[in-house]
Amino acid sequence: MSHDHDHKHDHKHDHKHGHGHHHHHVPAAGHGRAFALAIGVNSLFVAIEFVYGFLANSTALMADAGHNLSDVLGLVLAWGAALLAKRAPDARYTYGMRSTSILAALANALLLLVACGAIAWEAVHRFTAPAPVEGFTVSVVAGIGVLINGFSAWLFMAGSKGDLNIRGAYLHMAADAAISLGVVIAGLVIMATGWSWLDPAVSLAIVLVIVLGTWSLLRESLRLMMAAVPDSVDAVAVGRFLAQQPGVAGVHDMHIWAMSTTETALTAHLVMPGGYPGDRAIDEIVTRLRHDFKIGHCTLQVEEGTLQHRCALVKH
Repeated sequence: MSHDHDHKHDHKHDHKHGHGHHHHHVPAAGHGRAFALAIGVNSLFVAIEFVYGFLANSTALMADAGHNLSDVLGLVLAWGAALLAKRAPDARYTYGMRSTSILAALANALLLLVACGAIAWEAVHRFTAPAPVEGFTVSVVAGIGVLINGFSAWLFMAGSKGDLNIRGAYLHMAADAAISLGVVIAGLVIMATGWSWLDPAVSLAIVLVIVLGTWSLLRESLRLMMAAVPDSVDAVAVGRFLAQQPGVAGVHDMHIWAMSTTETALTAHLVMPGGYPGDRAIDEIVTRLRHDFKIGHCTLQVEEGTLQHRCALVKH
């Protein structure tokens, strides 16, 4: 885990600049074995479930395989982001490799939506031309899915209280166990009644669950790719906080963006007619931004206000 450090500069120009830099790196999850085991077991089960879904003529089973594939992608994303967060910045990648987690989230969302489209197309076709479904195979394979998802959730249970990423993995696996249970029940009902239409109906319900979960992932990853303020940060509140600091007469050129799916950066110009307030005052502002707004990397430029400055991105 890299340590926090502050680094300040004071430049003598026709107006004074004070830059406060603060780096805060999210620690790696520390659950490497749990991630590796869960990814391995779930990857194997996805392949088995899809093949048996095809053999049993069950779109519900194939849809559940698609949903379990989303777990694998999500686990790879969470694990990969934790590993890449360790990569030190260099002369070319001055933020390190953090933003790859945003790219992975976007790719994950797009792949899942394409898979959902294919499953939904097949399910709708099944309604118009119902095919016999082997309910027993569906129930047995989905039952194995309940056990595997339950086991995966148990792997992450211990760390689910202290780590948000681990908690996300735990909750996702627990929810998937419930979805697989739904497929088990559908298979049993098909065995008892012969209602083959229930299979595509269940698969469409699973697709709906995936789309609802994926849509927010797609929207947020696109926003982060466009350097938007992350949903977890209230930009208005941050601006108000900076403007209320002792000696600050105005704030401009404030930019807030995501370095990764879990880390946020900020730059801002503080107009302070009394001049640079000293390292301790800047440190206090940086610390408050980290603790109150979860902004881990801050660059603050202090100006005396003797010259007019406007953000270069704003048209005059």
